[in-house]
Amino acid sequence: MAKTMYTAKFKADRVLEVLRGDETLGAIASRHNINPNLLRNWKKEFLEKAPQLFDESNRNRENVAKERQAEAEREELLKTVGQLTIERDWLKKKSIEVFGPDYEKRFSKKPF
Repeated sequence: MAKTMYTAKFKADRVLEVLRGDETLGAIASRHNINPNLLRNWKKEFLEKAPQLFDESNRNRENVAKERQAEAEREELLKTVGQLTIERDWLKKKSIEVFGPDYEKRFSKKPF
């Protein structure tokens, strides 16, 4: 039997339905073809992790981690740009040596 994967939004929406209390957990589970125990587990996990949403230190750690990752990506991109600039300059120098200073005219003929 294949395991059904539920999105985080689907899980959160079902848990919020349970917390609203308009219907029983069993009725909500039945309406969405979910095992009631699975829905209970989602609710338990939701309630356990809810305080983290308001934890400033946790949020700050996440922001610092994201900033570090963005900075690392930026550094990698700058390194690549630098390398490509060096390669382009070297190719330009070699093209002048091999084909002469007007090499661009030889290779920039328009096809039309």
